[in-house]
Amino acid sequence: MISGDVIRGTIDLLVLDSVLDEPSYGYAISKRIESRVDGRYEIKETTLNSAMRRLERAGVLESYKDTSAAGRPRTYYRIAEAGREFYWQRRAEWLATVEIVSQFIREEGSSR
Repeated sequence: MISGDVIRGTIDLLVLDSVLDEPSYGYAISKRIESRVDGRYEIKETTLNSAMRRLERAGVLESYKDTSAAGRPRTYYRIAEAGREFYWQRRAEWLATVEIVSQFIREEGSSR
């Protein structure tokens, strides 16, 4: 299981990627994230909700009310137009971060 501390700075990227192709609601977003990583990371409901509120305030995520297939009212989230650009910027930033950090990750038994 991946530590929440390690992934904390990338939650926005995970959430935005989860709604990049189609709108979704909170529970489905959390299950999509968990499924994509084969259960190695479980996003907490409070973490997801605060990320979605933060992204809405930033104008990169939009929410709207609709009913589910079962007829229950739900809040759905979709990426805003500004959110697409934000997603691609965060993606580039993450890839650069991985490249930098990988320079400091040693193979087991390596002394460099």
